[in-house]
Amino acid sequence: MNKNNKRDELFLGGLLVLGLGILPFIFRKPPIKDWLLVYLWNAVTNIIIDHCIVSADIVRYPIRLLPKTFKSNVLFDFLLYPAMTIAYNQKTKDDKFITSLFKLLIYIVPMTIIEELAEKKTKLITFKKGWKWYHSFFSLYIKSLLDRLWIKWVRRTEEKQ
Repeated sequence: MNKNNKRDELFLGGLLVLGLGILPFIFRKPPIKDWLLVYLWNAVTNIIIDHCIVSADIVRYPIRLLPKTFKSNVLFDFLLYPAMTIAYNQKTKDDKFITSLFKLLIYIVPMTIIEELAEKKTKLITFKKGWKWYHSFFSLYIKSLLDRLWIKWVRRTEEKQ
């Protein structure tokens, strides 16, 4: 294993520690049940979408956690993006929809920049078949909005009962 691969693996390990360290803080804010639903919904839909993208050979993750078990980026799909989604939903829970559209940029822009840097400077992700940073940006933006609408719908349904 070369020096760059080792660096990439250390970076993944750091992200894993960061993601696990964030979880206790995002889950302590009520209503915890809502955040668990958001987390699970986001993680499950992430893995489905990522599986489709990886199977279509649009994006590859040459260096990843659990490479013998998953071809997708489980760290992002199951930990980092769901945690970000909870943080976003907590910050916009009582906001008007248009305000939440702008606040989402605070979360998605850094994620997109980090992904673009990872694609250019590491072996953690490889874009193929014309995939560019703006595809990731718009995909994350739309999915995050859909996740927010989904939990809002769940809350309204629950209130009616």
